[in-house]
Amino acid sequence: MRKFVRTALAPVVALVVGLALTSCTDSSQDKENKAKQKGYDHLVAQQPAGRMEYSPTREAINQWVKTWGKRGKLSYVYIQNANGEYGYFIMKGLPVPRCKMLTPTEKVEHSDGGVAVLAQPGMDGTYTTGSTCNAYYGFDATTNAYMEFTVGTNQSFFLFDKPMSMPEYASAKQLGPTSVKDVPK
Repeated sequence: MRKFVRTALAPVVALVVGLALTSCTDSSQDKENKAKQKGYDHLVAQQPAGRMEYSPTREAINQWVKTWGKRGKLSYVYIQNANGEYGYFIMKGLPVPRCKMLTPTEKVEHSDGGVAVLAQPGMDGTYTTGSTCNAYYGFDATTNAYMEFTVGTNQSFFLFDKPMSMPEYASAKQLGPTSVKDVPK
């Protein structure tokens, strides 16, 4: 019987010793992560997240979907340069950042216990760094001409779903083929 108890207890003792040794070898990052998690758990217990009865964020997103989720919707893109001057384009749909793609830009590969993230070619068969997010493109509302513009470095754009009548926008110079006068009301 004693041999059976020793044989049955041996794996349990080995497990306890193994766990004890593992806890002694926590890295400093492990210790700080545990402290951070313990702090987070304490704060959540003391200050649980509130519950909203209504979400203005969801309402805004749904309104965005209603506004832009229709074929043929025009966008009025007003651009302000470093001198404070405004110009405008009228485009079909929304301007699209050049870094947006229809196909995945990366592929995750798992091998030998490791993970590698590999770049994938774009629609044109070339690779990109994703640094073209400040360049936008679209198509003119009446001529379908391709248009592209960049933002940053003292240039901003303001997007509306209707022409703006405020003074700074009303005096904006036409930058693309289509004028506000060309668009049916």
